[in-house]
Amino acid sequence: MASLLLSALAERFSLRRQGDTDPLIEGVCTLTPGKPGGIGFLANPQYRKALAASAASAVVVSERDAEVAPMPVLVAADPYLAFARIAALFDPTPATVPGIHPSAVIGAGSAIDETAEIGPLVVVEPGAHIGPGAYVGAHSVVGRDAVIGAETRLEGRNWVGARSQVGARCRLNAGCVIGARGFGLAPTPQGWEEVPQLGRVVIGNDVEVGANTCIDRGAIDDTVISDGVKLDNLIQIAHNVHIGAHTAVAANTGIAGSTRIGARCLIGGAVGIAGHLTIVDDVVVLARAMVTHSLMEKGAYGSGLPVADARSWRRQVAHIRRLDRWEARLKRVERQRDLPDDDGEPRGASDD
Repeated sequence: MASLLLSALAERFSLRRQGDTDPLIEGVCTLTPGKPGGIGFLANPQYRKALAASAASAVVVSERDAEVAPMPVLVAADPYLAFARIAALFDPTPATVPGIHPSAVIGAGSAIDETAEIGPLVVVEPGAHIGPGAYVGAHSVVGRDAVIGAETRLEGRNWVGARSQVGARCRLNAGCVIGARGFGLAPTPQGWEEVPQLGRVVIGNDVEVGANTCIDRGAIDDTVISDGVKLDNLIQIAHNVHIGAHTAVAANTGIAGSTRIGARCLIGGAVGIAGHLTIVDDVVVLARAMVTHSLMEKGAYGSGLPVADARSWRRQVAHIRRLDRWEARLKRVERQRDLPDDDGEPRGASDD
């Protein structure tokens, strides 16, 4: 899309326009510094002062910020969401061009819809199905009997393993590995013996998978990523994990096998989640948390030390290392004074 008048954007997205002029919008921009012809947004009131100096031709704002904006604005209940929808109009991603590149290798018995685009050096193995309007970018592999849904995009260098299923309108960013062997090993006196990983990966509709994220196939049952899930870059999802609808997971998170995460959860960056746990719906896990037990009530959870100056951080770590000694001293004092233990019972002479 080349350009639109601000009034046209207001009408298209049912937003209120305020201002004396009707600028031509040619793209989106940040609030600071902004640029002529661009539209920005203000969602965080901490940045309200930046409005006065912004070079943006227009800004999407909330009702409370509309009166202080010196430029024309679009007033929205949720400025960030409204901006996202406007920005989609200026997305330069090219439309799918139906056809199969001459360098692609197409296996016997595969089914590729005539409206799909298959890029250079793609391999589609026998029995695979690629749906209407799908895009399979250069150097990607779609494994035997795998299914790629309608209008789904594999952006390039993607590997979708045998029997994996990817739903409609999904986006797999560069380097994703879907359906690799799960990490199943049985110990023997001679070393490790591989446990066959016989399940699949099943991805629902409207899912995004970030660059270089890996989702392992199930050992027996399937690994399941439900509708609307958003996965950031460099995430590891192990075999038999289930992630509920519309959950979002930030980069560098690792989820161990057979863990079940509910719907509408938010998992921060670099979180570690142990295996065979349950996390219920509507849970927020803060960045760098280590989840070692099930979270059975919705709410926000965190662990680990927040960043501090080096001197304070060293002091905090030193205190943590002395906790065992302090606890032992406290228990000795409690015994000497015959104080009750945590259950309210008097401590006996044999208590630790």
